[in-house]
Amino acid sequence: MTVGEVAALAGVTVRTLHHYDRIGLLSPSGRTAAGYRRYAPADLDRLHRVLVYRELGFPLEEVATLLDDPAADPAEHLRHQHRLLLDRLERTRAMVAAVEKEMEARHMGISLTPEERFELFGDWLPEEYEAEAEERWGDTEAWAQSQRRTRSYTKEDWVRIKDEGEDVERRFAEAMRAGVPADSGEQAMDVTEEHRQQISRNFYDCPPEMHAGLGRMYLEDERFTAHYERIAPGLAQYVSTAVQANAARQAG
Repeated sequence: MTVGEVAALAGVTVRTLHHYDRIGLLSPSGRTAAGYRRYAPADLDRLHRVLVYRELGFPLEEVATLLDDPAADPAEHLRHQHRLLLDRLERTRAMVAAVEKEMEARHMGISLTPEERFELFGDWLPEEYEAEAEERWGDTEAWAQSQRRTRSYTKEDWVRIKDEGEDVERRFAEAMRAGVPADSGEQAMDVTEEHRQQISRNFYDCPPEMHAGLGRMYLEDERFTAHYERIAPGLAQYVSTAVQANAARQAG
């Protein structure tokens, strides 16, 4: 093959092939009567190995050393390159995953660093549930409101929201431990109404009937149930009952 044909086949420039020839990295096996370079199949095999090592970041001098080692086994070269490519693939996948996380977070308006998100949310990140939430409620005004509001939230906003939520959960647990009836006790109803107002204030307008639906979900969705049960055994049922009772009271 001519130098032009090899360049087109390998996706490199003729100038690159000339340079490889000058430094002894890849010299064509033959020449025409007029002195033009002619590449044999073995030359193309070597070029392939050169390009793989170059793609992996090896300098040309090191590539030449690797390829010209008299003890080198061509099959071992392939195994070496294969291992290196797999390592690079894993690093690339990790980078892609990190970038996708950041894209999801920015789409949700969570303008926090990974460290800040871990500090605030631990191993639960809001963006992980965005696709599911959008599928269930993406065509609702509540979803649109939540997207508009959270898009502008800073770290300080999320800290405040997290603190408010934890305060409400603590007060729910205190009422339950004190034996306050979930469906009628004044203390339980006051905390429940604050829970509803917190949602309306920070995310979307949450009328009583919508709040009642959330209360049912706290028992129907095992992830919500587990969250409340970690705070205090039995709290998921207590909060669900209180939320639905408060919704009925508000409607009345």
